Amino acid sequence: MNSDLFEKRTTRREMLRRSATLAGSAFLAQLFPGSLLRATVPGYALQTPAPAADPAAAARARMGAVPMQVQHLAENLTLLSGPGGNVIVLNGPDGKFVVDTFVSPAWPKLKETLDGLGNAPLKYVIDTHWHFDHTDNNAPLHAAGATVLAHENTKKRMTATQDVPILGLHFPPSPADALPQQTFASSYKLEANGEALALQYFSPAHTDSDIYVHFEKANVIHMGDTFFNGMYPFIDPGTGGKISGMIAAADKALLLADNNSKIVPGHGALGNKADLTKSRDMLLTARDRVQKLKSEGKSAQEAAATKPLADLDATWAKGMLSSDLFIQVIYLTL
Repeated sequence: MNSDLFEKRTTRREMLRRSATLAGSAFLAQLFPGSLLRATVPGYALQTPAPAADPAAAARARMGAVPMQVQHLAENLTLLSGPGGNVIVLNGPDGKFVVDTFVSPAWPKLKETLDGLGNAPLKYVIDTHWHFDHTDNNAPLHAAGATVLAHENTKKRMTATQDVPILGLHFPPSPADALPQQTFASSYKLEANGEALALQYFSPAHTDSDIYVHFEKANVIHMGDTFFNGMYPFIDPGTGGKISGMIAAADKALLLADNNSKIVPGHGALGNKADLTKSRDMLLTARDRVQKLKSEGKSAQEAAATKPLADLDATWAKGMLSSDLFIQVIYLTL
């Protein structure tokens, strides 16, 4: 490590940027095992222990290798899980309506699975937010006949270069055929296949582009990445993410839900009202503890060193984020 990292003239902005880079490297080391990186990133073995040259490509390879699972939620509603989160398909004579799209390496399997649901044409793709693991297959689905529908901020984010420094990820603007063709600002309604779909914008939560999709008759709510079931969630500070917004999103969805509701997270197993309530309570506790440390003048790293979430870790620190990284995410999104 260069000694100039510790020179007094180093600015606070530079120190924060370097901390984000180091945190991103640590995160990627956890998320993408060395054996996978060696298999998917050319020359990785020669670079170890340096981060992969293209972490976004490694992320796609990692997620794309996860097997796809199929679960029926209702007579005409199917949940696809695996390579990049959770996708819902509404299928019937009015066509196929797809919520989220997995990562690009999953396209052959996604196409095969959609074709296997019947001959109805693709009508709509709904993006719950802008992140690549939810929008990567917009273009092939649009080419197959679907109109891509999303919040206006999803199109805004996809149109421009985006960086996620804490994860070490960089995304160039999406090609024109991957962008949403139809957008809305607050809410949108669709009716098809005997179902009513209510799309509603959240205030900034996981990002500033999040929506939920409520299948009202089936009593199913897809929350996108405003809900990570059973694990600490990632919140994207670079595109407007706020932990208080995550709590508000959970509160909004809980008002829609009853004890029979099926609540689909962006990542994790199919949940219910009790699962979402537990997640909401964890977020509230974590936010308040980290806010106290930040108000006392502690840095993100100093806050993490106090282990304020130690009693929560056994339950929640078993997904994408370690406890220390989640504390740093909270710190950046307060």
